[in-house]
Amino acid sequence: MKSQKIKLFMLLALAFSSCNDNLDLNPLDQISSSTFWKTKGDFDKALTANYASMQADPWAVELPVWNCLADDGFAQHNSGSAREITSGSISPSTGGYVSGVYGESYKAIARVNIFLAQLEAYTNSDISNADRTLYEAEVRFLRAFYYFQLYHLYGDVPLVLVPLTLETQNQPKVPAAEILAQINADLDFAIANLKSNAYPQNGGHAAVSSAQALKARVLIFAAYGEDGTPDPTVLTQVKELTSAVIPKYTLSPNFEDLFRDAGQKNNPEIIYSINFLAPNNTRPWDMYYGDWLVASPLQNFVDAFECTDGLPYGVSPLTDKDEPFKNRDSRLAKTVFVDHPDFGGGRVHIPSNSRPSGYGVMKFLAPENIPFGFSTLSQQNAVVLRLADVLLMYAEAQNELAGPDASVYKAINDVRLRSKMPTLPTGLTKAQMRERIRHERRIELGFEGLRYYDLKRWRIAETVLNNVKDSFVPYKFEKKFYKWPIPQPEIDKSGGVLVQNEDYR
Repeated sequence: MKSQKIKLFMLLALAFSSCNDNLDLNPLDQISSSTFWKTKGDFDKALTANYASMQADPWAVELPVWNCLADDGFAQHNSGSAREITSGSISPSTGGYVSGVYGESYKAIARVNIFLAQLEAYTNSDISNADRTLYEAEVRFLRAFYYFQLYHLYGDVPLVLVPLTLETQNQPKVPAAEILAQINADLDFAIANLKSNAYPQNGGHAAVSSAQALKARVLIFAAYGEDGTPDPTVLTQVKELTSAVIPKYTLSPNFEDLFRDAGQKNNPEIIYSINFLAPNNTRPWDMYYGDWLVASPLQNFVDAFECTDGLPYGVSPLTDKDEPFKNRDSRLAKTVFVDHPDFGGGRVHIPSNSRPSGYGVMKFLAPENIPFGFSTLSQQNAVVLRLADVLLMYAEAQNELAGPDASVYKAINDVRLRSKMPTLPTGLTKAQMRERIRHERRIELGFEGLRYYDLKRWRIAETVLNNVKDSFVPYKFEKKFYKWPIPQPEIDKSGGVLVQNEDYR
């Protein structure tokens, strides 16, 4: 999508607001909806604006911060209200992600719904039936992404599929099962109608495999019940979806290429990403993580990386306490830096902010952007879906369904071998393989925003998070936090239509 003019979205978003019939004049600095939606070109611009909704910080530059809600990191600047969330101060008035994800999701959903309504009303012949169907498939893919965030984080939420008016703006919640059904319906439509070529060859637009991978993620997150027991019927669907995606992609030869601008173009592993283009459409990746240390990896996360013989750090005879990064999984040095980022060859940046844990996140930094600061134009893409994640989803689903068969070993070993780690030992039980898969997800997908979601879907967040001892705030996770409260301002302005989640009344 770097070829798309994403900077248009800030302007085009204004076109998606309903006009007040009582006003005779349109603002002279805005695009009026009455003068937009006149040509196919307008729909192309509006589609770009819909994709650009995903550039909101919680889904893009702040992906690493989500790992600070889990056991991996500390957010010294309290991004996303991470300190309140980790310490158990979650209430309807909590800001950060608790309120922000809700608002950003519905803002983006409204944009999709307006697009679909205008598309249905459009009668000019410059949009063919094939174009019309493809437009719908792309924005429904996006809508499914936002509803998945709402479904997983809040549970029962309003289901809005059409543009709202002043008379209909207050919508009641529907059961979470209905939200999940709509997510699946949107993704099924996308799978049936998106282009079949792989994402790297699709110009930044979602492809069939993008929708299949997203649906696999949705289902594997929905599969686990309140006791952490997965539904085999749902996992069978995950297995089928991941099996369809895997042959279309290959693992990136270099792990670090996935997260640096220079290696992301046409990368064979990326299944879907949120894209940026300097100089007008950038995000402060390098400044946030290389200079400000917005996310600081905790010691327990660093210690979780194995030694190169496949044994745990501290157990392996290769353990070197004097040089703790020596003889370690190569992903450690590509995910974490000690004190300051050093790319070799004199490419060093000394952060301006403190290093509370002594570590910083290396994964998303680009050496060509040194020195990191306010003037740095970071155009790294946010990778949402990639093959390694899909392989590990396949391994997880198949292991729960059939145990650690050869295909489970192959999926996880392929991921490990890319980083020159030894294959897993043979003869593992289903329970042992389950733990190895969960560990591999933490290592491979570190600071990509999935750990908090994983702990919650496995229903082990209480056990894991309440035992974090090396952070700088006390951790407290209660059972009710598996679902967040509806933000209080949304309750207040609904006039009694929107009811708070039961545990927060």
